[in-house]
Amino acid sequence: MLKKLGLMSVTASVLMFGLNSAMATEYMDANWAKQACDAWNKNATLTTQLGSKSESGWIKNDAGRGYKIVQMYRSNCGPSTKVQLTIADKNGKAMCIYGGKPDGKKLNMAVDYIMNATDKNWACMGKGSWGCGAMGAMMSGKLKFSGPKVEAMKVMGPFGSFLKLAGAVPGNKSACPAK
Repeated sequence: MLKKLGLMSVTASVLMFGLNSAMATEYMDANWAKQACDAWNKNATLTTQLGSKSESGWIKNDAGRGYKIVQMYRSNCGPSTKVQLTIADKNGKAMCIYGGKPDGKKLNMAVDYIMNATDKNWACMGKGSWGCGAMGAMMSGKLKFSGPKVEAMKVMGPFGSFLKLAGAVPGNKSACPAK
């Protein structure tokens, strides 16, 4: 009986360590980006309204590479802590095929995006608070943004969903992600 209890105790400790490790994800680190990629793929607004079969056709503007890159970071932590989502057309939908640290692919600022904001502004945009929606964040400077701005303006609904997704994926903001 004691052996069984000992094994259960070890198993519980391993499970708790795993849970604590999962909860220890820093906001906008590589693990967070993987979770954001998974969340993107579960968001019908992002996958369908940005897909090649949509009116916007956003995903088709990819410079012939077959993907678009979205990089983002917390202004408080600096550009060396960027994370990346790679989005590609899969059966007419805009699907995230990679989430993590930048993978070395060269950015094309005619089709790709780099975004940054303070932790306070990411939180505001993530809640969709007044003045922090897609248009408000861009116009007020809460969101620093490089990339095809006219294209982004044409997809404000999905862009707003993306900003809310950035707030929905949990992460610890007490420290900066490792570089």
